[in-house]
Amino acid sequence: MNTTIKEQNGELVALFNGRLDTPAAPQTEKDIQPLLAAEGKNIVLDCNALEYISSSGLRLFLTILKSAKPKGSHVYITGMNDDIRNVFSMTGFTNLFEFR
Repeated sequence: MNTTIKEQNGELVALFNGRLDTPAAPQTEKDIQPLLAAEGKNIVLDCNALEYISSSGLRLFLTILKSAKPKGSHVYITGMNDDIRNVFSMTGFTNLFEFR
């Protein structure tokens, strides 16, 4: 699992590449710290290269959302494959996030 964060068009974009599962979660949690510290910037979670997400990965996405909302930021998810979209649908996460 590889996570890259960059600033693009005034937003923070996190690129997730690989499998966001339980073994990858601790490192990914460290990698997303700039997103949790962001003030007043919208966040885009780019899942184009994300192959799989487990409950540990969902928890990290929820952590990002809970950190951003009180600061007036929006969290957008883009590029989900059908398998990941199904996981979000089954868990009710499609009601929590905004999608592009």
